[in-house]
Amino acid sequence: QVQLVESGGGLVQAGGSLRLSCTASRTIFNINDMGWYRQAPGKQREMVASITRGGSTNYAASVKGRFSISRDNAKNKVLLQMNSLKPDDTGVYYCTAKIGNGEDWVYWGQGTQVTVSS
Repeated sequence: QVQLVESGGGLVQAGGSLRLSCTASRTIFNINDMGWYRQAPGKQREMVASITRGGSTNYAASVKGRFSISRDNAKNKVLLQMNSLKPDDTGVYYCTAKIGNGEDWVYWGQGTQVTVSS
């Protein structure tokens, strides 16, 4: 059962922008932190950005100043605005979520491909 659904990936030239969105199933309750990870070929999965229920954000150093994460708690939705994209941003982007006071990212989406050409 897919409980997080991402959209917005695609092909873009360097310097361009994309906006990713992720919506959690209505069956998921007590959503706490939400975030985005990415996986590029030959690289480890890395956290891109996260946001608490109250709106506090964290970013990977590589995307700070270029990406912006936001959320709509009423809709269980999280967005990732990606500007000034670089080829190194290429990868599969996964939406993830924590529930309650849990420390682990327990819900994951299917992923959406982001490809940035030179």
